[in-house]
Amino acid sequence: MSSKSPLGLTIAALFTAPFAAHAAYDFAGLEVSAELRNETAFYTGSGQVTGEARSTNDDRDHGGGDLMKFENSARIFINGEVGEESSWHAELRPVVVTGAAVPNDDYAYHRNYTQNDYLRELYMDTSVGDWDLRLGKQQVVWGTADGIKLLDIVNPTDYRELNQNAFEDSRIPVWMINAERYIGERGNVQLILSQAETNKIPGLWTVNSGANRSVVADSSSSPTGKAFIGNGQMKGQDRGHPFIFKGVDVITGGVNGFFNMGASFGGVINTFGGFNPAGLNFIDPFGGLNPGRPEFATVDGFVNTPASGLPSSCAAFGAGANGAVCLEAFTEATNNNVTNLIDVDPTAPEVAGSGWNVKNPNSAWEHFPNATFATFNSMLGMTTKYEREYDDDFLPSDANFGGRFRSYLDNGLNYSINYFYGYDANPSLNLRWQDPNTGQKLKVDKFNTVDAQSGTQVIQIRNPKTGQLYGANATFTPSNYAGPAPTNVTDANNGGSPVLVFEEDRERIHNLGGSFDYATEAVDIPLVVRGEMLYQKDVNQPVVNRRNLANGDLVGALKSEEHDFFKYVVGLDATVLTNLLVSGQFIQFINLDFKDKDCNFTTQGQVNASCSEYTGDPAVMNTTNGLKKGREYKEFYSLFLSKPFGPNQLGRVNNIIIYEEGGGWWNRLDAEYTLTDQLIVTGEINHYWGDDETTFGQFDDSSNIQVGFKYIIE
Repeated sequence: MSSKSPLGLTIAALFTAPFAAHAAYDFAGLEVSAELRNETAFYTGSGQVTGEARSTNDDRDHGGGDLMKFENSARIFINGEVGEESSWHAELRPVVVTGAAVPNDDYAYHRNYTQNDYLRELYMDTSVGDWDLRLGKQQVVWGTADGIKLLDIVNPTDYRELNQNAFEDSRIPVWMINAERYIGERGNVQLILSQAETNKIPGLWTVNSGANRSVVADSSSSPTGKAFIGNGQMKGQDRGHPFIFKGVDVITGGVNGFFNMGASFGGVINTFGGFNPAGLNFIDPFGGLNPGRPEFATVDGFVNTPASGLPSSCAAFGAGANGAVCLEAFTEATNNNVTNLIDVDPTAPEVAGSGWNVKNPNSAWEHFPNATFATFNSMLGMTTKYEREYDDDFLPSDANFGGRFRSYLDNGLNYSINYFYGYDANPSLNLRWQDPNTGQKLKVDKFNTVDAQSGTQVIQIRNPKTGQLYGANATFTPSNYAGPAPTNVTDANNGGSPVLVFEEDRERIHNLGGSFDYATEAVDIPLVVRGEMLYQKDVNQPVVNRRNLANGDLVGALKSEEHDFFKYVVGLDATVLTNLLVSGQFIQFINLDFKDKDCNFTTQGQVNASCSEYTGDPAVMNTTNGLKKGREYKEFYSLFLSKPFGPNQLGRVNNIIIYEEGGGWWNRLDAEYTLTDQLIVTGEINHYWGDDETTFGQFDDSSNIQVGFKYIIE
């Protein structure tokens, strides 16, 4: 948040008011302490660094024992008094990262994440009447669940190390007004007015983004005035980060993201006809073999066409080359295998000489089996652009706000009721077509063919204000359509090559929740039963429409739609064997608006393909796993153990293991030991395994061991 924003200025004014009342502030009374830290992490196994691949043929990887990170930091704590009623606190956090020692230098740029802001915290504690106020940049903790956040939603989260960091480190402090007072003998009310900020997600971090995320701070050449990333591969400072979610890959992945595929499609379409001196073009890839209905030729129909039915230009790619081999040749010649547009596998049974599989697509063209070449003709020369549709400078009316009431009953039951209304910390994403010169939003027109293959359509992109059409010039025969035919594209009405815009935005959501805990005893074992629950309204989730995708309607294929969620966790804590804490949890996320409409169709190649519509899983869905469907009910199970050890119990060892429904696992074993009053040594093992289409399992190659120390200066 800019210091010049109205909300920032308001908080700054409130922060400095106590100082203004004490002009002769005594800085000699400051209390200063510090921690010097080192964190060094090594991979425990071999594998591809997530997000690192530059092409589909790039098999570079790391080996077990390779350095994952080497980070030195200082945490400087400053406390002071202002008069007799107020105090202030600051935490500074300078960080030094040795990038030269890291085999993947991209990871060195994690210093840019908010977790390592030089000014991590700065707040004033004061009071007005019965209200205790904390004003400034701070953290507010509402939830207490182990290893997972539920009610803890006031501050966003830095996912640079997924869930390995302690919450106090991964939680991002934000500017806020935090007011609290007691009501009667039992009640406590807390009110929050805070800065709106997003989670920091690896893979959505780009060069020159500074403290912001997702976009290059350059709007000079953008028709809309929004900051954007230009056409080509989306390269961020964290491109080789070990913890890039597969779900990020569906949009911005270094190889297989739609953002990069879109640009590659434009190039392939632009050069498709260049291989045929006789004039082969994308309107009629059969070169006159089917002159009456050239626009009906679908991708799957072309791929499944034997060599004898293909234009002579395809023979240049090998004797007997079928449509799949021919399309692969066009693709690689244009794209140099930067994105996984099609993957030829001579051993695959689906199509001779090809790995073609539209039932379980793992390459881009396989997602569009029902798309006509006339549809792709409208995307001739297309480019892609990534825009962020929100600013960092919010008005006070744009701030997040909420409150919590806490109390207890006579029987010892503690409870809370929470409400928070603010911007979802996870941004949403939608696609739209845009005029390359004016920035005008374009419209997608769909035309049904006469003998459509289970809903085959031809797509045209049109400017609703000017009537201009986009792509290559084309001629369509009206009698070939069940209704109106596409408009013929001529030089006179051609608007040029369209721009596919990836529009990042965030929406306000309602969060209503509560918690409870109750201490009891069973068989002389102290027990605590606890729980948290949360209802979230209007959370944007990705919805995949495979029918639209199959027909080549990119904008209609992937949208963000509002869903309501109910989430809860129940836990049991027990202390056994004198001082061993054992804590078990059951966690469930229920998508109350889960969409799952199943259907199938038969392609021109007589292959079964999906035309379903469903809610995706934003953490793992990507182009190579067929845009994986989410879960209506998502469950987690966790077990946490903690025990002190050593002389005078100067050490502590902790272990948490979480199982994720679907077969994903994460286990963290960590320990620390106090060698002297000033020096503490630390160690940690993080192991991920299981199904690679789960949140945890996808990071199997990112399992690591970490060592470090803390040196305390007081």
